[in-house]
Amino acid sequence: MESAMAEIELKTAPADFRFPTTNQSRHCFTRYIEFHRCLAAKGEESGECHKFAKYYRSLCPGEWVERWNEQRENGTFPGPL
Repeated sequence: MESAMAEIELKTAPADFRFPTTNQSRHCFTRYIEFHRCLAAKGEESGECHKFAKYYRSLCPGEWVERWNEQRENGTFPGPL
């Protein structure tokens, strides 16, 4: 059991000079938008978008992502997708 736990490597999004403060709300929102723009441009099958998904999932609270997903489905998402 200990050997399996030793193999887990946790990572977060890399530092981004556009977001120098400790409040990462804007960074989270930007990464979420970048992920969905990437999907729209390259398609669901493209592996290039997965890094953006990892970034926003490590930065954003789950409740925010759930709400944004619902808003996208309803056509009420406030961001520029």
